[in-house]
Amino acid sequence: MQSSTRGGLPTDSGDYVVKLEQVTRWSDAEQRLSLAIQDDDSSPLYPNLYSKDPLTSAPGVDSGGNGASSRFPVNHDVNSKIYLWRGDPWNLEVDAVVNSTNENLDEAHGSPGLYAAAGPGLAEECTALGGCRTGMAKITNAYDLPAMRVIHTVGPKYAVKYHTAAENALSHCYRSCLELLIENDLQSIALGCIYKEAKNYPREPAAHVAIRTVRRFLEKQKDKITAVVFCTTTSADTEIYKRLLPLYFPRDKLEEEVAVTKLPADVGDENGETIIYERKIRIKPLPTVTKTAPTTPTAPVDLPVSDNGLKIRRSSSFLDTYLDPAFMSISRDPDERHREQREKAEAQAKGGFNCGKLLGFGELGGPSLSAVEEYSLHSRYLAKANSLSLSEIAEMRIVYRGGVDCEGRPVMVVVGAHFLLRCLDLERFVLHVVKEFEPLIQKPYSIVYFHSAASLQLQPDLGWMRRLQQILGWKHQRNLHAIYVLHPTLGLKTAILGLQLFVDGEVWRKVVYVDRLLQLFKHVPREQLSIPDFVFQHDLEVNGGKGLIVDPRTKYVYQRPHEQ
Repeated sequence: MQSSTRGGLPTDSGDYVVKLEQVTRWSDAEQRLSLAIQDDDSSPLYPNLYSKDPLTSAPGVDSGGNGASSRFPVNHDVNSKIYLWRGDPWNLEVDAVVNSTNENLDEAHGSPGLYAAAGPGLAEECTALGGCRTGMAKITNAYDLPAMRVIHTVGPKYAVKYHTAAENALSHCYRSCLELLIENDLQSIALGCIYKEAKNYPREPAAHVAIRTVRRFLEKQKDKITAVVFCTTTSADTEIYKRLLPLYFPRDKLEEEVAVTKLPADVGDENGETIIYERKIRIKPLPTVTKTAPTTPTAPVDLPVSDNGLKIRRSSSFLDTYLDPAFMSISRDPDERHREQREKAEAQAKGGFNCGKLLGFGELGGPSLSAVEEYSLHSRYLAKANSLSLSEIAEMRIVYRGGVDCEGRPVMVVVGAHFLLRCLDLERFVLHVVKEFEPLIQKPYSIVYFHSAASLQLQPDLGWMRRLQQILGWKHQRNLHAIYVLHPTLGLKTAILGLQLFVDGEVWRKVVYVDRLLQLFKHVPREQLSIPDFVFQHDLEVNGGKGLIVDPRTKYVYQRPHEQ
């Protein structure tokens, strides 16, 4: 994308005015998907775009790519109106620029550079507007800016608990800005990122909302708008938009086919707002009334209405037709249905034959989660983990990043002996695990588990492990290459067998047992691992034999006993 081209005349603040012709149109951008890209490859232009995603199927939509219809087909007319530009939106010579602010329209909570470039008149006019509600927009003059108008909008605060409400409020922000553009006979607009880190809105989910809302709006109003410029001011936002724009604005059939399998399950309704299927009103069609040959009229049925003697006369056949049981039935409340399912699963787990619990593996009952439920669960934990300081868990060095294995895959190290169950807050530990694993699980990775001396500590049961795996989600399951277990014991092997049988055979069959450090170093170079001292000592005690082991941290040489 063209982000450095500047031209035109300088403004009073010293910034140069950038004309729309100087910004690369999305449909003219050079970035294209390569025909050589395979499903499991990662493109430098679209990182993380080509991994299979079980969440990409909307209800009732086949996402396999074999004849599946695209929810955002190629539309060259719409694409010709989209631009992506790295820079401040108020330097663009367009009809309107968007200012993300707060409900009081305070200068301090808006874009400081915009107010400085526009001059004092903008802040004065904002003060006279009387504020603006979240999700809404108001318009002012642009004063000294190269644009004609400034559209002010208030983005929502983000909380995982109110995720859907935040998404729809953000979608309404973008739609309100575009509606004001048309109402004021304007045709081009520069949209900065309305979501802000100060309001805790995650960047990528917010970008999905922004792009799909603009796409849906242009599908209906493309004749009234000539240009929508997505403006980014950070490299992180720029890369996100480069990656997501092909999903909603595919420029050729290849991008459209890829988008079919990569779009999120929920891409909103006709306006781009989030759909909650279970809250939709369920209306069944009227029963078909078949016409029959006229019959001899039957005596009318008198139905009393009140004590005053008034009566309604209706034919019994008329009532029978429209009081059909199929018409009168109503779908059960989904929340009630889910509650009953949970209660039934709990009752079965308590009263039925629980093989896992009988073998001492813990409570393994409960319903399994769908892909969408796993994604929602993972997102909630990740958002909470990112909002907390978990330094006391990190200092315990139970889970920490290593280097890379022999094939370049990143490695996560787990030290079993550091897992002090008696003095560990398991919920905070799970949050720490989610936070640490998140960067790794986006692509293939490995785990090294040191079980050295861990049998002396209490370990969590398999029910807890099952829950942790659900929280980590499908990316962990798919991208995990191997779990290298050093110094396994019979008890550990039995537990892993239980995990294979009762939790997830696909993941736990990736376990590779390693009896000594020298064998581990064939998979992961020793300089790529930070290994606790007691692991070296344990290796000498349980193995003996030939060979030298050098602690990469202390440079101490551990020699096998008979060689000393």
